[in-house]
Amino acid sequence: MEDVTKSAESLTLSTDNGASESSAPAVIGPAPPPPGADLSALFGNLPPGALAASAANAKPMTVQETFEEMNKHPLFMTSLPSDEGNEELAALQALAYEGTPLENAQNFKEQGNECFKAKQWKDAKEFYGKGIQVLVKADRERRDPAFKAKVEEEKRKREDEAHKARAEGDAKAKMEADLENVKAEMPIAEAAEGKEEGKKEDELSEEETIKQESALLETLYCNRAACHLSLANYRSCTLDCAAALRLNPSNLKALYRSGRALLSVSKIAEADDACARGLEIDPDNAALKQLARDLIAKNEEITRKQRAEEARLEKERRKKTLKKAALEARGIKIRTTDDPPEMEDACIKLVPDPLDPQSELSFPLMLLYPLKLESDFIKEFRETESVGQHLEYILPDMPWDEEGEYDRPDKVECYMESVSGGLIRVAQNASLLRVLSSGKTEVVDELVRVFVVPKGEKAEGWIREWKEKKAGEKKLK
Repeated sequence: MEDVTKSAESLTLSTDNGASESSAPAVIGPAPPPPGADLSALFGNLPPGALAASAANAKPMTVQETFEEMNKHPLFMTSLPSDEGNEELAALQALAYEGTPLENAQNFKEQGNECFKAKQWKDAKEFYGKGIQVLVKADRERRDPAFKAKVEEEKRKREDEAHKARAEGDAKAKMEADLENVKAEMPIAEAAEGKEEGKKEDELSEEETIKQESALLETLYCNRAACHLSLANYRSCTLDCAAALRLNPSNLKALYRSGRALLSVSKIAEADDACARGLEIDPDNAALKQLARDLIAKNEEITRKQRAEEARLEKERRKKTLKKAALEARGIKIRTTDDPPEMEDACIKLVPDPLDPQSELSFPLMLLYPLKLESDFIKEFRETESVGQHLEYILPDMPWDEEGEYDRPDKVECYMESVSGGLIRVAQNASLLRVLSSGKTEVVDELVRVFVVPKGEKAEGWIREWKEKKAGEKKLK
């Protein structure tokens, strides 16, 4: 002790004023080699100068090459390799399943809990799922002799492969065999004592193991349901809750999360059933009581929407009924085809009030200029209005009328197709109601079509072409 004290005192130097300063750090052990020294001597198996020569011949790597080299190591991998020859990765993956199913599942649960606390829902879900797989597999092995035999067969195959590797001189396998031989040489009394202690501390009875596995599996299902709920995977949430409730029908968390998921997809009756079952078990549960209040509010909201939708549908039915009655009363013929034109919200209706039988009928009307391949669309053409009234403001200054053949209503003639496929002339001062109620025309797909052509020879020529076209169509039929 005195020698140690003296050595410690020798590390300080006294100054003139009595204060002490720290000297250079004490070196414990052999002194480090000087810079540039040959380190080969430190490694007995290497020839002198081997390390220096290796460093001199080493090729500098780029940043990308450095990342690629690091990515080959399991601890730095950013993605799994496509090949299955990475022994280090396989060893690390195997570590996750070193132990009993109960221990492995518990480990996955703890990892999932860490991710859940960090709100990493997807990662937590995966860990809980792995724990579930371990326990489900263990239960299946326990219940199904055929499946257990299959697992044993796979285990024997792996053992055979390991034996083959040892026979071929696998260094790693040989090292493990030597280690086993060393263990075998331990004193028998010491090994027996350790074995007995291990039995007392680690081994559980079969019944207790099944009980603990069942409780852990219930927890894992319930925890994964919480992840699904946070990720808005509502159907998966209800399935995991159902699995937890099969193991324990009184699991309040499973009942609550199932109710929340069902509420999110507006399945009020099913959500109410889950909530009621939970409140029967614990009437004072705050979360379930809040869920019950949310269910009531959601149900009222859905009821209001349903009533509003029913009122809207009833209003639409009344509109259609009144429109149909108005058309029949005026003797206007209507026909629909399999390919109606796209007119957005334009349609035949009563204006200004669609629910007032005394309102006027309004029609979408298309003015067609067949000789110019142009058109104009009038969304609301009332039955009391005439074609001439609209031509007065439409025709002047048409950009495509270079010859001035359409610049005034008195220069053009108007026609409509008759029920029989011919043409009837439309007087420009006649109301639309008078034209449509004559019984000679019809409204197809709720759109009135009026053809506008210049007077004179062009109109006569167009009419001839029309008749020839219709005659040809009849022959083809």
